[in-house]
Amino acid sequence: MQFITWQSGNSNSETVENFETIRQWWRNLNGKEINLRQRILSETGDVRDLDWEPQRFDETFAIANPDIRGITLYWTKPGMPDERNTTVRQLQLDPKRQQLYIYPQSQPTLVMQIGLAALKYQTLTLKEAEIFVEDNQTLILRDTTRLIEVKLKLDAEMIASLKQQLPD
Repeated sequence: MQFITWQSGNSNSETVENFETIRQWWRNLNGKEINLRQRILSETGDVRDLDWEPQRFDETFAIANPDIRGITLYWTKPGMPDERNTTVRQLQLDPKRQQLYIYPQSQPTLVMQIGLAALKYQTLTLKEAEIFVEDNQTLILRDTTRLIEVKLKLDAEMIASLKQQLPD
């Protein structure tokens, strides 16, 4: 997972560009239905270690007027007259998953995740899996009990990424 990261107090040129990318992404959420989730950070501090499955206090709503002024994110929720905001110490955008991780200054152990509600992947778990490689670039996964087959064409970049992610 490759994040676009901005951190308060870091003023190198890449961080400035990252902040502008995140600002544009945030503003483009206007009128879109989003999921807002809040979690307590794990000891590692890595958002990938957290359970992001829907929980009781998570919210889904059409965000209005998302803006960033200074280092504060602003937005409104339908039916609520007051603008909500949070001043941040760090932002991490996952462009592939269209999710923004917000680390509030006021609560160092909290992280918020805002993502497009429309992006929902269907998960398919293969229980009796067989794995094959066909013509050196097609990965085939089969569930022999349910007769499901998944074919995945791999290019050189995908193969390199897969090799990097697999344990030694």
